[in-house]
Amino acid sequence: MRDSSSFDDFYHGCARRLTSHVHAMAGSLAEAEDVVQEAFTKAWQHWDKISRYGDPEAWVRTVAFHIQVSRWRKARNRLRAHRRHGLPGNEPALSPDYVAIVTALRKITVGQRQAIVLHYLVGLSVEEVAGETGVAVGTVKARLSRGRQALAVHLSDLAPEIRPTATEVSNDG
Repeated sequence: MRDSSSFDDFYHGCARRLTSHVHAMAGSLAEAEDVVQEAFTKAWQHWDKISRYGDPEAWVRTVAFHIQVSRWRKARNRLRAHRRHGLPGNEPALSPDYVAIVTALRKITVGQRQAIVLHYLVGLSVEEVAGETGVAVGTVKARLSRGRQALAVHLSDLAPEIRPTATEVSNDG
């Protein structure tokens, strides 16, 4: 069992000092605070072992430095990827219809949204949607029907395009 009292004493005794050390290395106080907290979390997870070290503070400082270096590497790799693939913003603009549909989808229930996306955007059959979502085929049909009705309210200009076809009506039962 971990000794939380000794860990608390350890934490209070060196957290500010370690944050100051990492701040000097990272250049950002917020980043240093995050890194030191992560290092202390790792120390707490192994406190039974670390508490017996001659200098547990050195262990936490080393872990914090490694975490900071890892963050730098990730940032550098992201920057390289951006340079290799171009800066964000080179993507084509979203069409107004797409934006309207996504906005409207956010206004209906999660179940209806999931059924509509899987059926109409992904292209799954009603049976496949039922299998993927773990609900009955009838529930999927009801969600599709109610979802289309709910979307029609928010997409009045697009409503004729999302009305059910004759085949879908006969399948809705």
